[in-house]
Amino acid sequence: MIRNMKFRYKSIIAIALLTAGGLWSCNSDFLDVTPPSEIAGDQVWTDGALSEAFVTGIYQGLQQGGFSEQMLASLTDEAVFTHTGRNINTVNEGSLSPSNLGWVDDTYGWSPMYIRIRATNIAITNLAKATFTNTTLKDRLMGEAYFLRAYYYQQLVRYYGSVPLIKKVYDLNEDYAVPRNTFDECVKSIVSDADSAALLLDGKAAVKGRATKVAALALKSRVLLYAASDLHDIPTAKAKSTVISGFSNPEFLGYVSGDRKARWTAAQAAAKATIDAGNGGYKLNLTAPASAADGKINYMSIAMAGASGDKSLDPSASSEIIFGRYFTSSLSEGARQTGLNNGPNGYHNWAGNTPIGLLVDDYEMMDGTPFSWTNPTEKANPYVNRDPRFYATVMYDGANWKPRNKISGNVDPANQIQTGAYDLLDDKGALFNRKGLDTRSSTIEDWNGSRTGYYMRKFIDPNPDLVDNTDRQNIPWPFFRFTEAVFNYIEASIELGQDAEALSWLNKIRFRAGMPAIKATGTALRDAYRHERRIEMAYEEQRYHDARRWMIAPTTLGRPLQYISVIGKFKAGKSMKEPYHYDTTVYDYTYTPVEEKSHENRTWVDKMYFRPFSRDEINRNAKLMQNPGYDK
Repeated sequence: MIRNMKFRYKSIIAIALLTAGGLWSCNSDFLDVTPPSEIAGDQVWTDGALSEAFVTGIYQGLQQGGFSEQMLASLTDEAVFTHTGRNINTVNEGSLSPSNLGWVDDTYGWSPMYIRIRATNIAITNLAKATFTNTTLKDRLMGEAYFLRAYYYQQLVRYYGSVPLIKKVYDLNEDYAVPRNTFDECVKSIVSDADSAALLLDGKAAVKGRATKVAALALKSRVLLYAASDLHDIPTAKAKSTVISGFSNPEFLGYVSGDRKARWTAAQAAAKATIDAGNGGYKLNLTAPASAADGKINYMSIAMAGASGDKSLDPSASSEIIFGRYFTSSLSEGARQTGLNNGPNGYHNWAGNTPIGLLVDDYEMMDGTPFSWTNPTEKANPYVNRDPRFYATVMYDGANWKPRNKISGNVDPANQIQTGAYDLLDDKGALFNRKGLDTRSSTIEDWNGSRTGYYMRKFIDPNPDLVDNTDRQNIPWPFFRFTEAVFNYIEASIELGQDAEALSWLNKIRFRAGMPAIKATGTALRDAYRHERRIEMAYEEQRYHDARRWMIAPTTLGRPLQYISVIGKFKAGKSMKEPYHYDTTVYDYTYTPVEEKSHENRTWVDKMYFRPFSRDEINRNAKLMQNPGYDK
């Protein structure tokens, strides 16, 4: 069933010293062990430092957070993965199958999660009988192990629905065939582990990157919110999906009966408990909108979480992160190449995950009205007077960015993003058309430019002294941040008909961003909330799961990609020679949204509400029932 369950821990246990960078430092006593990478198994649980090192190794299942080269955003209406041959399209074009799982399985799938779950089971079993005397440390490590087991099961359940619950360490020659538990049983198990973690971690000093009581409460809040959602209320899900309605075992996907209001009430209570136990988040006490400039700075400060060298940002915004993946300058970690992976190719970066027009168009105008391409004023100036979070999230044609001469030469003294095609005069005064330095026809690099006309800015350190192509950044990844718990509370309150309570908290988030208050109720309030969550949590691995659990994926994840075409033509009597810079006094710019299907022809298929179990796992475990739509 699970390959790694077949192997009993041998007498020698490999201990990961600090490859989960930034989580914790083992003390010098541990470093004196000879050899330091191999410790007799029966000794690990007699020594607090060795036990801590073992639990630290379990955090490695978190990998790079969301900072892998291929981000989950590129499976949503947030972004497209620029490059080809990376197995992205198995999901986006509907070809996902038990024998064609795509890259997601390598990061979030069955084997990576169960490997770590087995390690948590070993830790929980052995910590219960550990002989070292530091009970405070023992309780903390036990709490962390419970949290990590809950977290890894949460990852499995939100991709697959129910899975087999394994809470023992298998010996050799046991029967490894295990059926799926019900969805209800999985949720209860995760909540139980989160509760145990919260109890054991209560009062323990918080350490960056390690589980805390509030992290356990945040995990419980997310799990209960998901459990109350449409996808997991089987009567609702059946009405929206013929694939789900035809499945013979819907108890693996959600609740076939029961009181849905009670589930929303439990979700609301869990979210409120997280809010009450937390530190208040960051600037959620405003009673009126911040200025546009402050709204942008607030949002950038949250994304940078105090780790940027940009002195204009507020380091206290690090308080937003409840549980995160932190990085250190002493370790060569791939996640710290976020700018290289995603930045503009005109800076010699790779433009990996680029925003698509569907996201850009969803940023409201500053007065809270929707942006529209049919509005002549807005079409002529689409990047003016938008939600301040747009400017902190997306690089667009003409946007200011870092000094280009630090990596690309003195070709752009204005240091502006160039994703259009512009009129210029050559040295002889002849008119020619030049593609921008950040396009796929760039004179700097012409193989890796954005296909969409946009670049991702959020999570890329704006420090002008940091060169993304060569320098590494230490921006942390937020697995849970305070605002997610607030959103969870808002959503549950809306579903329980408590509109005034929901509005009060929703507008706190908008005020921090510099946006005006919402005054909607009922269905309009639900829509406004979902829009706000989309914008605020962009690129934080929320949208893929939200679109599925709300069952709006056919009209969001399955929509064709939308790009932007930017053309700059000389105004009458005006001209410019190289180097080009954005200038509305010289150019008339036209912006044309374009749907494009040659790179990705996105298609939503209802079976993709849940991921399939691999063919190998089904063959290994005859009791493992496949998810609906994947039998053929």
